[in-house]
Amino acid sequence: MNKNTKQSSSKVAKLAANTLTDSKASQIAKSLAASVISQTNTCKQTGAELETKASKVLQSDKYSDDTKTLAASVLSQSSKDR
Repeated sequence: MNKNTKQSSSKVAKLAANTLTDSKASQIAKSLAASVISQTNTCKQTGAELETKASKVLQSDKYSDDTKTLAASVLSQSSKDR
């Protein structure tokens, strides 16, 4: 598996932190936010299951721009081997 050299930006990491503490945030938003936080300042890659969820978020009209930003960040750190 290739090493991931991409990391979550501080702006997206702040959005993720705010999402995790927001009682009104959806479960999928919190899941994506947790992944973004775990990929901040690390070389971790997105898992296949979350990759699929993030892709579906980006293709749907029912999610907010913030949730889509989190999804895009998660996908940008996915494995190129998949």
